[in-house]
This record gives sequence, C-alpha cells and structure tokens, in this order.
Amino acid sequence: MTASPDAIDIEVDGQRMRVPVGANLGAMLHQHFAGHLRDTASGAPRGLFCGMGVCFDCVALVDCVPTRTCLTTVAPGMVVRRQMRATS
Repeated sequence: MTASPDAIDIEVDGQRMRVPVGANLGAMLHQHFAGHLRDTASGAPRGLFCGMGVCFDCVALVDCVPTRTCLTTVAPGMVVRRQMRATS
C-alpha cells in the first residue's frame, strides 16, 4: 500500500498500519493477513465469512471492545487486536 494524503494510521496487533480513509476494517485485515482474522478456541483460523455482521467470524477487539470488523469503518488511532490462540 502506498502512502496517501487520504490515508490514516491504525494499530493492529501492536504494529502501525496505514489504511485508506473510509476503508472497511474487516476488508483491510482480510487483505493484510490473507484472510486469517482470528482463531477459534480450538485454534481453527477464521476470517470474513458472511461480511454482513451475522456470523461473528471477523470479531476483533477494537479499542478494547469486541467488534464485528466487517461492519466497521477505520478511524484514526484505532487500536485493533486480533483474537489469536496462544501458542506455547
């Protein structure tokens, strides 16, 4: 992604990410993480499935609140944490 005056910074899993103003958060995460938005309790990967807020497969913590990313527009300074299974 190239720098643009129409881009903002968000934080995803502790890393800065520059994204277009008005972008859908779920779509941006899907693109950046090759569809792997979170893990289930058993460790199975999940990502965008329904894309309309029904299935909850795209849930991430956005500013400490569980959020369906497919229904979320990016905002400057947004802090996102994907729900990844801890590995030992």
